[in-house]
Amino acid sequence: MSFHVRAYLRASTDEQHVERAREDLKQFAKEHDVRIAGWYFETESGAKLKRPKLMELIADSEEGDIILVEQIDRLARLTSEDWETLKRLLAEKKLAVVSKELPTSYIAFQRDKRQAGFTDSILKYINDMLLDVLATMARKDYDDRRRRAEQGIRRAKAENRYKGRPKDERKRQLISSSLKDGKSYTEICDAVGCSRYLVSEVAKSLREPAD
Repeated sequence: MSFHVRAYLRASTDEQHVERAREDLKQFAKEHDVRIAGWYFETESGAKLKRPKLMELIADSEEGDIILVEQIDRLARLTSEDWETLKRLLAEKKLAVVSKELPTSYIAFQRDKRQAGFTDSILKYINDMLLDVLATMARKDYDDRRRRAEQGIRRAKAENRYKGRPKDERKRQLISSSLKDGKSYTEICDAVGCSRYLVSEVAKSLREPAD
């Protein structure tokens, strides 16, 4: 095979969801007779362009490689400007994006099996257009949910019902134990599925003297 397939998973806080998504992509790759050469698990928000694992994936990739995702919103909930920047980064290495939800993207798996022709060019044009549509929809969904959440918070505050987001004590305990074991922030983020900010917050609480 003349290209490598690299799977990108933006990890949820739900570990079962991450494992399910991994198994789904494994099965999907098997059905299309390709092998996943590398896995990249991200804990950063899809609304951010500068994500360490995404940038690592692009850096590791060679010209013509494929990025495999479960859904486009796992890759991009970006502003239009950041989405154009990401597309430019991918285009510089001629990287293709294949998503389970986008059948037209599957043509990337076939490019070493037949001569590229007029039909393939049309399919690529359609696929690129659909990628843009899905990325735009993902960003709109992200903005809509944030706006509804902010409206709900304002309403709850006005009615003196707002108590803030409940802390995930189980996750905090895992982070605390990992810090005491001497693990690095990166190791903890990858293992627990959390942000560096949360690790830093727990680390700070461990340094503070008890009352």
